[in-house]
Amino acid sequence: MTNGHELLQKLAARSDYQVYRQEHWEGSFSDYLDIVREHPRVTRTSWQRLYDMIQNEGTYSVEENRETLTRYRFFDDPHGNGEDAIFGLTRPLMELVNVFRSAALRYGAERRVLLLHGPVGSSKSTIARLLKRGLERYSRSDDGAIYSFGWVEEDGAITWDPMNGDPLQLIPANYRKQLCEDLNESAGEDGYHIEISGDICPLSRYYFQERMRQFEGDWSKVLDTVRVRRIVLSEQDRIGIGTFQPKDEKNQDSTELTGDINYRKIAEYGSESDPRAFNFDGEFNVANRGMIEFIEVLKLDVAFLYDLLGASQEHKIKPKKFAQTDIDTVIIGHTNEPEFRKLQSNEFMEALRDRTIKIDVPYVTKLSEEIKIYEKDYNQRRVRGKHIAPHTLETAAMWAVMTRLEEPKHHGLTVLQKLKLYNGKSLPGFTSENVKQLRRESKSEGMQGISPRFVQDKISNALVVNVHSTSLNPFMVLNEIEEGLKHHSLIPNEETREHYRQLISVVKEEYTDIVKNEVQRAIASDEEALTRLCANYIDNVKAYTQREKVKNKFTGQDEEPDERLMRSIEERIDIPESRKDDFRREIMNYIGALSLDGKTFDYRTNERLQKALEMKLFEDQKDTIKLTSLVSNVVDADTQEKIDIVKSRLVRNYGYNDESATDVLQYVASIFARGDAKQE
Repeated sequence: MTNGHELLQKLAARSDYQVYRQEHWEGSFSDYLDIVREHPRVTRTSWQRLYDMIQNEGTYSVEENRETLTRYRFFDDPHGNGEDAIFGLTRPLMELVNVFRSAALRYGAERRVLLLHGPVGSSKSTIARLLKRGLERYSRSDDGAIYSFGWVEEDGAITWDPMNGDPLQLIPANYRKQLCEDLNESAGEDGYHIEISGDICPLSRYYFQERMRQFEGDWSKVLDTVRVRRIVLSEQDRIGIGTFQPKDEKNQDSTELTGDINYRKIAEYGSESDPRAFNFDGEFNVANRGMIEFIEVLKLDVAFLYDLLGASQEHKIKPKKFAQTDIDTVIIGHTNEPEFRKLQSNEFMEALRDRTIKIDVPYVTKLSEEIKIYEKDYNQRRVRGKHIAPHTLETAAMWAVMTRLEEPKHHGLTVLQKLKLYNGKSLPGFTSENVKQLRRESKSEGMQGISPRFVQDKISNALVVNVHSTSLNPFMVLNEIEEGLKHHSLIPNEETREHYRQLISVVKEEYTDIVKNEVQRAIASDEEALTRLCANYIDNVKAYTQREKVKNKFTGQDEEPDERLMRSIEERIDIPESRKDDFRREIMNYIGALSLDGKTFDYRTNERLQKALEMKLFEDQKDTIKLTSLVSNVVDADTQEKIDIVKSRLVRNYGYNDESATDVLQYVASIFARGDAKQE
């Protein structure tokens, strides 16, 4: 067994010291110019760096209502194993990245505050967190390298620029154009062109002027006393990433944004306006060259408004006792609907409204994406010792999404059908264009309803409360949700609360149909019986369409096609009498087309026919299995054997465990025992 020292040595042996040296590179100003000439992108603005960071992860296409959308891998959180992945929201994320692109190209968006607006729990904070973590990671990569500078003191110590300014800002304004031309001469049309904008912070300006006097105006000698270093952006170390959260009005102080006087140093330097007696550690100072996140930005006191406006529009902040100071940072705030309505009605905030780009971040309205949110937290890897029964997370997600959908204006369309259309399912009479029209009619869809957090809390409760069960089923979660609705503080009125309760009943009905179908298919999963039934049906359909007779395999006599058999199968999938000829011709044409391609017909390739055959076989076999005897607890050995076969199919083919398979069989059996099983 290894001791502590050996364990540390083993871990140390895995360390890559070369990476550390690269991330902490230091050199002279002329060394930095060599780096700039070879890698001009190290001089990018904060917006350009943020956009490149997202593009660097790549993109892929997703289809939505027959429209191709671009999905950015960055928001799948590939480096964090998907822990902060954003599910759905493809359009809002495309809109967000388009703003970044506009700002990177200096089209004007770089002079705006980016406002993520949406209901609570709609991923606004997650998006900001992904961007901050991404910048930290990107600044460690070769492509995202970023540099700052410091001043070498007489004793050899280095005073680093407190705002991590761009070293090129040290070049006097008169010489910047010539330097840029020299550096850009080999860039070409498509290459990155270096621009120098903005000035150094007051402290570095003080050092620069002092040394200009020392070297009698020779600024090249001043730069010889400058040390350049590579920096790694870090929220924890307050380098390039700032976060500001408003407090109550009495405790809000603008120095939290722009820095404050260090009163202990006034005695040493003799003046409040000496930059050496000032702490440039406000959130704007810290966020220079990176980004700043404003949590609940619209709760800011009006006094902060001018700092925010100057930082966005002019890229300048005003530290106490100093002139306006240049900053280069991406400003991202987020807020919810009540605060945004206040902004719209507050005339004092008009200037902020004019400088804000609002990105709506709604709740997910696509069922498959909502399910992924819950699967991320509740899966067999994270939930130990308890099986999550099939459809448990699906039913919870179904209810959550339906609370966010507006009542359809289309006559005869239910909220449940609307949910299915949004999820890509086809319904008779609805095209992809109809789905687009439904979305256009529902402008505020996803901006109200129940948040994923509420559902996650109820799933957690259900897992903890049902301690004696080895599995978690949909009814356990739905019951927790129904109980939680009584005390949910964010539901605006009793009418809405009652509507949400009714949606639970809708979900239970849908779940009942789903599990009845699964049990039916499990009972009818006898491949040989299905194949025999299909062959019999096809023989009769072939004879019917060709006006021939069918040979009875037992008697050897030619007989008329078995109309009763054919209709008993077709009625299972709602083929009316008037459409039976068309359906039978479709089947025969399909078989004929396969034959021309040298392929043989398999009923599993035709979803409608497979469903019809399974339902017919189920009706034929359910009485022999005596499923309803499960309710009475009196089961003979032969019936028990058949039930065990069905149960094993549910476990093997549908993801149940023994307990949940037994529960679902008993539930479906109770429905048949009551005699209220619906004909599909």
